[in-house]
Amino acid sequence: MSAADTIDWTAIRADFPLLTREVHGKPLIYLDSANTGQKPARVIEAVDDFFRRHNANGSRAGHSLGSEATEAYEAARAKLAGFLRVHHDELVLCSGTTFAINLVAYAWALPRLKPGDAILLTRMEHHANIVPWQLVAERCGARIKVAEIREDGALDLDALYAAMTPEVKLLGLTHVSNVLGTVNPVREICREARRRGIVSVIDGSQAAPHRALDIPALGCDFYAITGHKMCGPTGTGALWAKKEHLAAMPPFLGGGEMIKEVRFEVTVFNDPPHRFEAGTPNIAGHIGLGAAIDYLSAIGMMAIESREAELLQHATEELQRLDGLRIIGKAPDKAAVISFLIEGAHAHDLATLLDLEGVAVRSGHHCAHPLMQFYGVPATCRASFAFYNTHEEIESFVAALRKVRRLLG
Repeated sequence: MSAADTIDWTAIRADFPLLTREVHGKPLIYLDSANTGQKPARVIEAVDDFFRRHNANGSRAGHSLGSEATEAYEAARAKLAGFLRVHHDELVLCSGTTFAINLVAYAWALPRLKPGDAILLTRMEHHANIVPWQLVAERCGARIKVAEIREDGALDLDALYAAMTPEVKLLGLTHVSNVLGTVNPVREICREARRRGIVSVIDGSQAAPHRALDIPALGCDFYAITGHKMCGPTGTGALWAKKEHLAAMPPFLGGGEMIKEVRFEVTVFNDPPHRFEAGTPNIAGHIGLGAAIDYLSAIGMMAIESREAELLQHATEELQRLDGLRIIGKAPDKAAVISFLIEGAHAHDLATLLDLEGVAVRSGHHCAHPLMQFYGVPATCRASFAFYNTHEEIESFVAALRKVRRLLG
C-alpha cells in the first residue's frame, strides 16, 4: 500500500473551489499546475481574514494590528522553514524564484565573478535560471557554459561533470524540469560541484510543490522556490542560502526595513534575511503561503508524490496509445509533467481546441527556448498534474484529445 492509498482524494479535491466550475459549458479539467497551482479554501480564507481583520504594515507599527501582521508574516516564514527543513534566518521571503535567482545573481555573483570565470547552466533551465546569469556575465566579463541533455530528457551527467572545469565558479540547475518533468539527482550533482569549489544555485520551483524536501541534505548553496505553484498566492516565494553567503552579500535593493540606521553619511544594514527584504512585503500573500504549507503538510508530501506518480503513469500509458502523439521527455525519474505534440498539429491549435472541451493545458515554449531548440520544435503542449486531479479526468482528457485529433484531420 502506497502513502496515497490512505487519503480520500475526492474529499481533498472538494477543498478547491475553482475546480467545480465549467469552461465552455464543460466541466473544467485543470492540467496546468506546473504553471500555477490551484488554491484550497483555507488559503483563500487566510488571505481574506488578514484583510478583513488584521490588515496593517508589519514591523513598523506599535499598535495591535501592526503586531498581528508582523507575527503572522514571521509565522509564515517559520512554517516555510520547517517545510524545507532549514532555519528561519536563512530564508529570504520574496516574490518567487525569479526574484530569488536575481538576488543571488546581483548580490553574490556580480561582486565576485571576473573576466575568465564561467557560469555553468544546463540545457533544460527555465529562462529565470538563464537570463539573470547572462545579464551578470555581460557586466562582469564571465561567460556561460552549457551542459547538454540526452534525447530522453535526462541530464548527461558525464558531460556535466566534465564541464565543471576550474574556471566554473557557479552552477545553475533546476531540481525538476518544468517542460520534461525530469527530476535531477541534485544531491549527487551538488556533491561534485562542492568538490570543485563551485557554488550551486538550485531552481526548486517544480520540486517544492510535489516532493518532500530536505534542503540541507541536498548540499546546495542556494535554493529558490515559488509559492504560487505550492497552492499559495502569487507573488510569494523564498530564497534559502547558507548563512555564510547571506552574511557576505550586500543588499540587492535599498529602502525601509532592510536597515538598522540611516544617516546621510552612512547606512547600517539590517541582519539577514531582513537585509534583503526592502519595502513593504506581500504580507497577505505570505500568510496565505503559510496556510498552503499547513495544508500540504497535513496531507503529507510523500502521499502527494505517490498520488502524482500514479496519475503520471496512467496518463502516460493512455497517451502512448494515441497514434501520432509524441511525448517529449522520458527520463527514468520524472515528475507529473507530460509535454507532447501530435503529428500535423501545432501546439497552440491543440491547446485552443482542448480548451473548448474544458481541458486546460499549456502550449508554447514554456520559458525554455534552448530546450525547444534541442528538440527542434517551436512549442509543445504540456499537461501537468497535481494531487487534486483524478483518474477520471485523465480519461476525459484523452477522449478530448482523440476528438481534437479527428477535427484536425
